[in-house]
Amino acid sequence: MRLSFLLSVMSQNYEISQPLPPSVKRASTILQWSGNIGFWTQLILGVLAAALLFLSLAGLVTQDRSSEGTSFSIFCSISGVIALMVSTFICFRYKKIAQLMKNPEPKARPKKSSTLQLIRAGLLSNLIGIFLSIIGAEGFVGILWRKLSNIPQGAAVYDTGKLPTPSEILLLLANTHTISCHFAGIIVGLYLLDRLDR
Repeated sequence: MRLSFLLSVMSQNYEISQPLPPSVKRASTILQWSGNIGFWTQLILGVLAAALLFLSLAGLVTQDRSSEGTSFSIFCSISGVIALMVSTFICFRYKKIAQLMKNPEPKARPKKSSTLQLIRAGLLSNLIGIFLSIIGAEGFVGILWRKLSNIPQGAAVYDTGKLPTPSEILLLLANTHTISCHFAGIIVGLYLLDRLDR
């Protein structure tokens, strides 16, 4: 009975799973570490940037003192945060791809071309987001400069509407946080392209 069982097992075509090639192990480790660093950096700084942005927007709404030109700058700031959310999700996907790469079945592993395409999409999201955040920050710097330059030196200011509001300064701070988040995402993406596109 044992002999017949052994013969039946030997006659069947079982694929013996091969150990992971060193290049796949290395790529999986790089993706895992980079995904973790990019995800947590962008998530922590991004939550802070989004909180600052929405606090400042709430302050502008309650004060009802928005200056000319703030609408476009606010739109750019919000768009930069949305692009940051996309980039953070892509960094999370890096971690999932790294886990899929550890599959012993070669056909079940993600293709190198699709992984590189995802990295490029993350870079594009970061570049668009950093561009929009810089435009938003430049707009708020212009608004603050215009307000401060219209105050005569040495004069007492009785009209507080001519002074920058804390909400406008918070908007500028939110943009600089968003820019630093996108910068971290760009570094992660460029590092991954350098290491994996070989």
